[in-house]
Amino acid sequence: MKKKVLLIVDVQNDFCPGGALPVPNGDEVIEPINEMSRFANKRDGDEWRIFASKDWHPKKTAHFKTWPVHCIKCTFGAELHQNLERLYINFIIFKGTEPDEDGYSPFDGDILTNTYAYQSLDKVLKSYATEEIYICGLATDYCVKAAALDSRKRGYKTYLLLDACRAVNLNPGDEEKAIQEMKDAGVIITTTEEVLKENL
Repeated sequence: MKKKVLLIVDVQNDFCPGGALPVPNGDEVIEPINEMSRFANKRDGDEWRIFASKDWHPKKTAHFKTWPVHCIKCTFGAELHQNLERLYINFIIFKGTEPDEDGYSPFDGDILTNTYAYQSLDKVLKSYATEEIYICGLATDYCVKAAALDSRKRGYKTYLLLDACRAVNLNPGDEEKAIQEMKDAGVIITTTEEVLKENL
């Protein structure tokens, strides 16, 4: 039985419509992510685990020289979107927590629980003998891309759930460039529908 992980990247209020740094149509990722979460939750408990990352910035950080102020820790903007079905999430990853950190990739963050206090994502994934990682969330051309590339660098078979991602597209074509970069790194581009059909 393969050990699989669903990695939900930064589906936070500030990155959704009405937030401080909204990704266009960012809330459209929620329903396909919820579908994947429900599917993963129905499988054997030691086959799938679900991780979600959060930008968790201090009030003063060099990161805000590049981006508008967003996802300040312990604020409404930094919380996961209310429509995301959080009951299925096993672990939360906090990233960008230091004043000198950008924290694009969840692999740069820390998991804070009683069992995994300040443990890296990679260490926890390896403790579960994870083989495959399915990545979704916000935004395709920044944190999602960083997550996928870091996953490949660490040797995981990595899938991008394209319908469950949205891009910022600060420059025209950023999303396409990001997807091509991920493909070139060996990331498998798929959709939630395809994954669900393959696992019926």
